[in-house]
Amino acid sequence: MIMMFRPIAALIFVAIALSSSAASWDDDSHYVSLGPRNGYYIVQPDSPLIRQLGLYEAPWIDTADPLRHGYGADALAFRFNRNGVLIAPPAYIAQSLPYDFYMRRIGSLTRGRATTQDVEAIFGHSHSRANRSDGFMWYYALPVYNPFEERGGHR
Repeated sequence: MIMMFRPIAALIFVAIALSSSAASWDDDSHYVSLGPRNGYYIVQPDSPLIRQLGLYEAPWIDTADPLRHGYGADALAFRFNRNGVLIAPPAYIAQSLPYDFYMRRIGSLTRGRATTQDVEAIFGHSHSRANRSDGFMWYYALPVYNPFEERGGHR
C-alpha cells in the first residue's frame, strides 16, 4: 500500500508544481518607462512583482468572486516619503486590461517632485493608507465590471 502511495504523491506534487508555474507564465506585470523620472508599474494582483514592490494592502477585489458577480476593483498605489513626496513609480494593480484614463494620469507624476497634493488633485482623497519605515503608501480602489464573470465565465 505504501509503495502505491509514493508514485501517486509524486504525480500530485508534479501536477501542483506545473499548474503554479503555468499561472506565472500568464503574468504580464511590468514597468512602463515614460522618461528618466516618469513611469509606472502595471501589476497583476497575484504576481511576484506585487510582493516585490510591497503592495500588500492594495484594495483590489476579484471580479470572479461569486458574491460580487462580475463587480470588482483594480487599485492604484503611490509610495511617498515622510514629507509627502512621491519616491517610487506608481503602480496600477489590474485584473485584466488597465484603463488608459488612469495610465495617462499616473504616468504624468514625476518621482521626486509630485506630492500628495498633486495626487489628490488628480484622484481625490485616497481610499486607504499604509505606513512604511520611510514614509507611507496611498491606495485607490477603482471599480471594474467584467460581464463574463457575472455569468460564471461562460460566453
